[in-house]
Amino acid sequence: MTRPIDLAVMGGSGFYEMPGLSDVEEVAVETPFGTPSDHVRVGTLEGARVAFLARHGRGHTLLPSELPQRANFWALKWLGVRRVLAISAVGSLREDFRPGDMVAPDQLIDRTRANRPSTFFGDGVVAHAGFAEPFSEPMRQGAIAAARAAGATVHDGGTYIVMEGPAFGTRAESELYRQWGASIVGMTALPEAKLAREAELPYAMLAAVTDYDAWHAGHDAVDAATVFAVLRKNVETSREAVRHLARALPDVSGCPSTTALDAALVTEPGAIGAGARARLAPILRRRLGEVE
Repeated sequence: MTRPIDLAVMGGSGFYEMPGLSDVEEVAVETPFGTPSDHVRVGTLEGARVAFLARHGRGHTLLPSELPQRANFWALKWLGVRRVLAISAVGSLREDFRPGDMVAPDQLIDRTRANRPSTFFGDGVVAHAGFAEPFSEPMRQGAIAAARAAGATVHDGGTYIVMEGPAFGTRAESELYRQWGASIVGMTALPEAKLAREAELPYAMLAAVTDYDAWHAGHDAVDAATVFAVLRKNVETSREAVRHLARALPDVSGCPSTTALDAALVTEPGAIGAGARARLAPILRRRLGEVE
């Protein structure tokens, strides 16, 4: 890969491919963190160089807790990706966030467990990335505009509770999350957003609402069949939103995400050994200069 990739799309449940992607090349990337969820499909969409990665693998073979997210984001960074849009299915915790709507969340609450590796660092390299604002604002606004251009009802902002899964939550948990002021609940935004920040990739999410989770007395408890029935209707809207985003890529040149490691990297460059430099090569390249 020699040309930078303008946009990577992390496709969620039901969103395995991107129609209209031309000049497609499938790239198999092996990383120090294992094999990504799938081959990365790189091609041209609406004049932009776009990569597509099926988060759960084509055919949906990986649980949320099994996703090799470090490998996914290492691969995207190595390929020269400049921006990332995630597409994700979520349950709604608010009456006005209806099934079929889309949400561009601006905050996260982590309810996952410790078995999801959430950092590239350790093993001799220490970094503490700022994460007060977990999404790139230029990317969020670009995603909102693109989804609205695609005809979606889009909610600007909201807190996404990231639960462990794979089972859906209890009614008591759903009511608790509502008391916390959360808007949507899902299983995949973390550690995805943390790794995007460490990789200095401007990252935003379009979350497709599939159900009212377990709290809503007027609706049956959520199950996979219900979720995927609504999800199928959301997929084409999501694809159209991606097409609009590719036509009007947001300017991320001043986005704090792109220089996150300037304030985050604690280990002195001279103390970072050759092995760590090789392992973190695409992650540290801008911060340390060209590394082997």
